[in-house]
Amino acid sequence: MRIMKRLRGAVALVRAPVQVPAVAGRRLRAAMVALLLAVAALAAGPAPAADDSKVLNVYNWSDYIGETTIRDFEKETGIKVNYDTFDSNEGLYAKLRAGHTGYDVVMPSAHWAKRQIEGHLLLKLDKSKITTYGNLDPWLMGELAVSANDKGNNYVVPWLWGVSTVGINVDKVNAALGSLPMPADAWDLIFKPEYASRLKSCGLSVLDTGDEVFPAALHYLGRPGYSHDRADYEAAAKLLATLRPSVTLFSSSSYINGLADGSLCAVFGWSGDIAIAGQRAKEAHNGQKIVALVPKSGAYMFFDTMAIPVDAPHVENAYKWMSYIYRPEVQAGIVSKVLHGSPVRASDKLLSADVRSIKALFLTPEELARLAPQEALPDDMLRVRTRLFTAFKTGQ
Repeated sequence: MRIMKRLRGAVALVRAPVQVPAVAGRRLRAAMVALLLAVAALAAGPAPAADDSKVLNVYNWSDYIGETTIRDFEKETGIKVNYDTFDSNEGLYAKLRAGHTGYDVVMPSAHWAKRQIEGHLLLKLDKSKITTYGNLDPWLMGELAVSANDKGNNYVVPWLWGVSTVGINVDKVNAALGSLPMPADAWDLIFKPEYASRLKSCGLSVLDTGDEVFPAALHYLGRPGYSHDRADYEAAAKLLATLRPSVTLFSSSSYINGLADGSLCAVFGWSGDIAIAGQRAKEAHNGQKIVALVPKSGAYMFFDTMAIPVDAPHVENAYKWMSYIYRPEVQAGIVSKVLHGSPVRASDKLLSADVRSIKALFLTPEELARLAPQEALPDDMLRVRTRLFTAFKTGQ
């Protein structure tokens, strides 16, 4: 009723003659005309709003989806997907804390999702609306619950997973090591100076984030990877200082092409990216043999997840997206493109023989037993780790 009264008043105002003083300047006459046009527009009513019930806004990591995943979902559901990408958990976390992102589905790493759950930034999931929820691997869901501190898997569900590990160009590493035998533990290639110093000659890359480097260094020292003790981080920093002269590249993405084309021989990277490097080398027929190693002393596994922001505008469409993503055939399309581990085991048989041959995607039970999920850190420890990583990277 309030809107109708405003419209009737506006119509009456338009119909009544309005006298613009003859002495009025050009600006005043222009202002009066603009006012009349605005009132007329109000009288006519608002322009029809676009139907946003068929929209889904997704925020994911870069280059982390199947070739036709979005297009096929849009075709089947009639829902338009607006797809944006990010390159750090820190950036995603900042957006969620600011609120009103407009996103319906976001993909935080599990150990960062813990903060978002505790900060009440994520919607508690109605799992009955994820119609393919039963396709998810129970073992993986248990590990995810630990990493995200999400008992019962109430706030996040898996996107893809992998291992933070060592990747090598087999022939180049053997040549660089010379008479030095390949170590029993792959971490020696990164953290033991007698190995790392030799790999410098053929290119050694390390992930450009303390979020990965420090847990691995702490683990190598036999200390908790996500320690709350500053002394542990100081000890790890001393270890990393011995590595710094041998590092030729800090990278979280370009190392893929470096491994593939032979300009790098060893990397501390992500298993899926190392697998992609191997596939690119194979497609290029350049003779580079790339493999991802699983250190005998263990490594950390990462989970990237799907979650719904608490203020998501299209929650029902988010559930439709999740239900679609967990179909085995959809998972097969995603895994075939990005070569990370799937949370849907039924998709394995749909993969090509070439993809099934990638060892990093199909770890043995013994290898899986050596992995531990990543964890969250309190803010004070994050600051310590960030400061020490910056010092390591800059050689200070």
